[in-house]
Amino acid sequence: MSTHFVGEGNIGSAPEYREFPNGNDEPRRLLRLNVYFDNPIPKKDGEYEDRGGFWAPVELWHRDAERWQSLYQKGMRVLVEGRTVKDEWEDADDNERVTFKIEARRIGILPYRIEAVMLSAKSA
Repeated sequence: MSTHFVGEGNIGSAPEYREFPNGNDEPRRLLRLNVYFDNPIPKKDGEYEDRGGFWAPVELWHRDAERWQSLYQKGMRVLVEGRTVKDEWEDADDNERVTFKIEARRIGILPYRIEAVMLSAKSA
């Protein structure tokens, strides 16, 4: 089961990068982020109150995942577009568990909490 997802949140921990063998082909690369998707509601005093936020693992399967692991950092504000996927599994005590993750198509960096952006020429 999956459904379209678009959400804005903060990266809660350092990105996790993994490679998986793919026969004789290039290995599959995974970048996993733990993101807190908040629901900020404005209050009368100008501050915001978070109502109903949630944590979700965000997986980005891409050949450039290794390079991007240093780009995404804990605390960074991101916009995630992808799909939610239901994972069913059994824990160590043989209890059935259900979790949801987000398989991202795109992860955009939002300009909050960023001191500087540096662009470099694309290498050949």
